Amino acid sequence: MKKYFLALCLSALLISCNKKSNSTDLKENYASFGDSISKDGALTKEEMYSKYSGLKTGDTLNVKFKSKINDVCQKKGCWMNLAISNDKEVFVKFKDYAFFMPLNSKNEEVIVNGKAFVSIESIDELKHYAKDAGKSQAAIDSILSPKTTYSFLADGVLIKQ
Repeated sequence: MKKYFLALCLSALLISCNKKSNSTDLKENYASFGDSISKDGALTKEEMYSKYSGLKTGDTLNVKFKSKINDVCQKKGCWMNLAISNDKEVFVKFKDYAFFMPLNSKNEEVIVNGKAFVSIESIDELKHYAKDAGKSQAAIDSILSPKTTYSFLADGVLIKQ
């Protein structure tokens, strides 16, 4: 009886180890933050730029896309800017302030999942973000008007390792 029980336990252990290694294959080269997401089905940054071009203030779009991190909050990692064209960026915050990005993640490839929208950032918000990014006082003082921004509220993020 003990031999059967031991054989059953060893079999269960081997099966569970195999399942675990198969389930991590999807995220093999990515660190995950927030909700669990897969890399499958992510739009390119060019496709995302096209989607933003059709949005108006007040519109939202549930989407997943891949891009490169241009900038990340240097105080906590509580926001990041992603490239979507040569001169356009997406400002990303994290749902419920529930997770943060590594401070050294600039220039890393990232996949974000969540809600895309267009917003108008106030002068005070823009100055706050500039300060968080470590900009000079002269750069902060040069912010004199609100800015229409491509925004994104991420519920899950994958960063390529």
